[in-house]
Amino acid sequence: MSAKPNMSAPAEGHPLRAISFGNPAVSVERRDDGTIYLRPKARLGDYPVRITDRLHHWAGIEPNRVFMAERDATRGWRQITYAQLLTSARRIASALLARGLSADKPIVILSGNSVDHALLTFGALYAGIPFCPVSPAYSLVSRDYGKLSYLMKLLTPGLVFADDAGKFADALAVNVSLGTEIAASRGAVPGREVTKLSDLLATPEHPRLDAAHDAVGPDTIAKFLLTSGSTGNPKAVINTQRMICANQVMLRETLAFLKDEPPVIVDWLPWNHTFGGNHNIGLTLFNGGSMYLDDGKPMPGGIEETVKNLREISPTVYFNVPKGYESLLPYLRDDKALRAKFFGRLHAMFFSGAALSPFIWNSLDELAVQETGFRVPMLTGLGATETSPFFMSVTPATSRSGHVGLPVLGNDAKLLLNNGKLEVRARGPNVTPGYWRQPELTAKAFDEEGFYKFGDALKPADPNDFDKGFDFDGRIAEDFKLASGTWVSVGPLRARFVGTCAPLVRDVVIAGINRDEISALVVLDLDGCRLINPALPPDDLAAAASNPLIRAAFRDRFQKLLANATGSSTRITRAVLLDTPLSIDRGEVTDKGSINQRAVIEHRSGLIDLLYSPTPPAHVISL
Repeated sequence: MSAKPNMSAPAEGHPLRAISFGNPAVSVERRDDGTIYLRPKARLGDYPVRITDRLHHWAGIEPNRVFMAERDATRGWRQITYAQLLTSARRIASALLARGLSADKPIVILSGNSVDHALLTFGALYAGIPFCPVSPAYSLVSRDYGKLSYLMKLLTPGLVFADDAGKFADALAVNVSLGTEIAASRGAVPGREVTKLSDLLATPEHPRLDAAHDAVGPDTIAKFLLTSGSTGNPKAVINTQRMICANQVMLRETLAFLKDEPPVIVDWLPWNHTFGGNHNIGLTLFNGGSMYLDDGKPMPGGIEETVKNLREISPTVYFNVPKGYESLLPYLRDDKALRAKFFGRLHAMFFSGAALSPFIWNSLDELAVQETGFRVPMLTGLGATETSPFFMSVTPATSRSGHVGLPVLGNDAKLLLNNGKLEVRARGPNVTPGYWRQPELTAKAFDEEGFYKFGDALKPADPNDFDKGFDFDGRIAEDFKLASGTWVSVGPLRARFVGTCAPLVRDVVIAGINRDEISALVVLDLDGCRLINPALPPDDLAAAASNPLIRAAFRDRFQKLLANATGSSTRITRAVLLDTPLSIDRGEVTDKGSINQRAVIEHRSGLIDLLYSPTPPAHVISL
C-alpha cells in the first residue's frame, strides 16, 4: 500500500500550473429596455468546411498516430490509427452511399462508445449521411421502450446499428420495422437478417465517394443529438458541419493548451450526449490527439476499470462529471503510483453536468500540489446540445464552483430580465438551426433576433466589471412562488442543499409551489452513505433511507442548512429520503442522471402531500 499524501495543508496558496489559454474579454452593449449584449472582442478564425477535413489532415501528416483505442478480449488495447480510420471511413461511406441513406433515412446507433461505433460514425460523416447515437438505456434499462419507440417514429431510420445484436435483440425486434436494415459487429436477432460491420468494411470504394465527400458543406446535417427528454419526449437537435467545426475552433482558441501538445484523453462520457460526442471526440480529432475509451463508470464496480486505465495512460486533459471525480478521489489519495500517472502531464481538468463540490475541488487541488507542487486548473463553462456545446467558459484564474465565465469566440450572449433574474440566450455559428421535424418547437426555442433560449439564468460575479464573468443562477422554468408570493430560486438552492449534505446526497427535488414553506425530496448517494455506514448494501436505496445512522447524519446536515437560511425563499423545513429509484420511463430522470423536477413533483404528488400534512409520518424528517 502506498503512503497517503499529507492532506492537512491547504492548497489554495500554491500556484496554478501555467497553461496556454485564450483571452475572454468582451464588449458590452446595454439597451434602454435593460437588455445586455456581450460580444467577445477577439474574432473567431476560419474553420473547416467539414470535420473530416481534419481526418485527412492528420492521416496525411501523422498516419501512424493512435486516434482511438479500447480494451480487447485479452484486456490489451485495440488501437486504430489516423490512417486506418480514414481507410475504414471511406469503405463504410461507400457502403452507406450504396444504400441510399439520407437525412430522411438516417443511421441510428443504439449501443454505447466503441471503436466500431466510431468507425460507423466517421463513415457516415464522410458520406454526408446523418446519424443519431441513442442512449443505451433506452434499449437496456427502459421497460416499455417508450422513448426508443418515439424517436424511431421521429427519425424513420434506414439503418440501425448495435455493436452486439444479441444484447440489443429485444429492443431491435420490437422497435425496428421489417423493412429497416439492422447492422452489428457481432450477434444475432432471432428471425431477422443482420448485416455485419465487417461486410461494410469490405465494401469497395464507391465511384462517387470523392464527389459525395466534396459535396458535404457547412449546412449538411452531420448528426442528430437527442435532448435528455427531461421535459417530455426527446427532441432531435440538428447538428450541422458548421456547428461542429466552428465549435472546435472555439475550443482550440479558448483551451489554447490543445495547440501545445496533441491531447491524450481517457474518457467514458457517452457519445449520445454533446459533451462526450461533440466536445471530446471533436477536440481529439481536431487537434490530432488520442482517445482511450474507458469502460468504467463513476459507481462501484465501474470506477475500478477507470482506475485500471488511468494506471496505464497518463492524460494531458481529463474530462468527467462531478460524481466521477468524487469516485476517483479515494484511489488518488491511497495510490501514489496512480497519482503520479494521473497528474504527471495533466494540463487541465474539466467538469460539466452539475456543480463540483468545494470539498472535491479542494481535495483534487491538494493531491495535485502533493504530487507536482502546483494546482492543476479545473475548468468548466455553460453549454447545451443546441450549442454544440461550447458557449461560455471560465479561465484558470476565475474558475470556481458555480462560475461559468464568459462567452467564447464567435458567440454573442444576450441577457434580459426575467422574473428578477438575467436570462441568457446564445447566437453563433455553433448554434443549431432547430429540431428535426418539429418546426413548432424550433420556433419556440429562438427569439425574434435569432438567439437560442437556454432557459438558464446568470448573475455577474462583479456587477461593475463583466469581464470577471458570470455565475450560474438556476433554470428559469424550475423557479416557483410560495403562497406568500416569494420567488424560490431552485438552482442555487439545490446546489446549496447538495453541498451542505455531502456526501450523503446526490441530488434533491425542491417542492413548495403555492405552499407556505419549502420541502425537499432527497436522492441519496449510496456511495456517500456507505462512508457513514459501510455495512449498507451497494444498491438498496430503501435500506439507506431507513437506516438510523444515515438518517441521523442527514438530520445534522439538514439542521445546518436550516440554520444558514436567510428567509422563506431559502428555508427548507421538511424532507423525505426517497426509498425508490427515480424512473426513466416516467421522465423523472434522464439517462445521464439529470432530474426533471416537474416530473418528480407530478408523479410523487402523494408523497409531497404527506410532507405538508399537519402531522407528518415518521419517515418525514421535520425540523
